[in-house]
Amino acid sequence: MSAALNPQTIALTGGAGMMATLLRPYLADAGHTVRLLDLAAAPDPRPSETVHIGSVADHGFMVDALRGATAVVHLGGLHREKAWEELVATNITGTQVTLEAARINGVGRVLLASSTHAVGYHPVEAGGSATAPAPRPDTYYGVSKAAMEALGSLYADRFGMKVVSARIGTGGKQPGNTRTLSSWLSPADSYRLVEATLNDLGAPGHHVLWAVSANSRGWADLSAGRRIGFDPQDNAEDFAAGIEAQGASGESWNGLLGGFWASSGHQLGVDNYPHLAAK
Repeated sequence: MSAALNPQTIALTGGAGMMATLLRPYLADAGHTVRLLDLAAAPDPRPSETVHIGSVADHGFMVDALRGATAVVHLGGLHREKAWEELVATNITGTQVTLEAARINGVGRVLLASSTHAVGYHPVEAGGSATAPAPRPDTYYGVSKAAMEALGSLYADRFGMKVVSARIGTGGKQPGNTRTLSSWLSPADSYRLVEATLNDLGAPGHHVLWAVSANSRGWADLSAGRRIGFDPQDNAEDFAAGIEAQGASGESWNGLLGGFWASSGHQLGVDNYPHLAAK
């Protein structure tokens, strides 16, 4: 990890979550001041971090929390299929409130955590197109991420912000199964994505890109990210031997970007993975 040339004050929503927890050491090492926003207190704050407890859908809280910030990394929200009303309230309204709070405070750089599931009904081959596939969500969750991208586009065009809608494949410390050998985004590459959001390349503007590492088995065309300086370096193949030794995960690709989420076995409006922590 190398020190950033221009440390920023970054508001990190979902600051107590898995992806934020993996990202935080990189931000601290680069010299950024980070505000950790979440419904729960993020553990073990560093000297460069402050904890702010509240909802991304609370306008007053968000306006106060973003005052004086120079960038927002919006990881907050529901991260699996839920009831429609929950997803609207948190993922859609929460994104609008976050963007509006950024606008009010003059924050010109916003990274939005979109998802592969915003385009989950596209065939896997569509991920290799140099043009980002249009929204084709596989779930209510996917619809909420497509709406997130639409809001990002609106705020970039209307208010001259740089908004990056990052279609995350699979986050985590390391890939967990054969499928994620293609879709993994490493913690270090998630930090590189933040740095690409902070720079002036493509500003102002809305940028839809794949948030996926440089995986040997990857299906994602990474050119949109590279145009704004996101050049992933890590490769899930480094973990392939251990994963393949475990055997098949039982989750079908079914030829679609959304995988199991785009199948009849994945129910709409309910949590299909209640035994798993949010990710």
